[in-house]
Amino acid sequence: MWWICGLAGVAVVATGLLGGDGFHEVAGRAAPVLAFLLAVTVVAELADAAGVFDAAARLAARAGRGRTWLLWLLVVVLGTLATVVLSLDTTAVLLTPVVLALAAQLKLNPLPFAVTTVWLANTTSLLLPVSNLTNLIGLDTMKGFGVSGTAGFTALTWAPFLAGLVGAVLVLGLAHRRSLRGTYGAPPPAPERDPVTFWTAAVVCCLLAPAFVSGITPAIPAAVAAVVLAVVFAVRKRDALRFSLLPWRTVVLVSGLFLVVETAQVHGLEDLLRPLAGTGEGFLDHLQLAGTAALTANVADNLPAYLAVEPLAGSAHRLVAVLIGVNLGPLVTPWASLATLLWLDRCKARGVTISLPRFALLGLVGVVVCVPLAVAALQLTR
Repeated sequence: MWWICGLAGVAVVATGLLGGDGFHEVAGRAAPVLAFLLAVTVVAELADAAGVFDAAARLAARAGRGRTWLLWLLVVVLGTLATVVLSLDTTAVLLTPVVLALAAQLKLNPLPFAVTTVWLANTTSLLLPVSNLTNLIGLDTMKGFGVSGTAGFTALTWAPFLAGLVGAVLVLGLAHRRSLRGTYGAPPPAPERDPVTFWTAAVVCCLLAPAFVSGITPAIPAAVAAVVLAVVFAVRKRDALRFSLLPWRTVVLVSGLFLVVETAQVHGLEDLLRPLAGTGEGFLDHLQLAGTAALTANVADNLPAYLAVEPLAGSAHRLVAVLIGVNLGPLVTPWASLATLLWLDRCKARGVTISLPRFALLGLVGVVVCVPLAVAALQLTR
């Protein structure tokens, strides 16, 4: 998929379908987003190599005191924190295998934990600009509506974020209630870890949260964190520093999507979507817009869906409705978000079989519950 998007991006520029002005506009918007993506991925990968995620999962297992339902709730907390601070892709790529390995070691059904991880990656990615690439892109647009910085962004998203989280937990808890009964034994001993890399990575991850809400451009603290960890690993565990740490496939994919969707906008995509999106500011108007964004995401992936629907927002609250649709909505099709595709790969690698029809049916229920709840909560911030 990444190379198709890359070739498509090159093609629209090479053929002149996207002119020079459009290309420079895309480059200006994409550069800080891609810089953040590169830096935070390096941070997450090195934190995983240091054992931070494994330690957090084992801590959750001990705190669960042998009760499966309590362990599941602690995984909800862990997945939410990972998504909010380190982005949904971190949860999908790095937390998923840790949680699945823990479930296997404790002899628990892995499906509730697997599905919970990917749902949290999507539904809890609304709170901070750094939680989702769509949020980072929307941060600049928010300024045009008089909302600036992380504080202004979060003032509009905290209530929909909480509503989406509650909706997801209720649906998942009811759907997997039988598997979450019972108890489990003590987790096996933790593997040996280098204390310097472990504690450095743990402190860096903890410091990122206040840094991201401080108002500084998110790419800056992420880059500083990546450099600090890279230096420590160069001294202590040089073999962990490899080219594959850089998410170059994702960079190519995102760059291509930016270019293709901008080209489609130039050639009339906005006019096609306008009748579906509506124009009003009430609950039903916001729900219509969020529904349009969610439908588009499940058809064509959430990032191009956001880029396509964003011009139809027209206000800060309507823009949050778009984000609700593209962040909480991608629960039905496996290609609705990159995080879901990455999650499927991790499940396959761990030998966990995901029934896509059942995944889609449960996801449809999740969208029907979470998106309206989040839109209703959005009205509290008006």
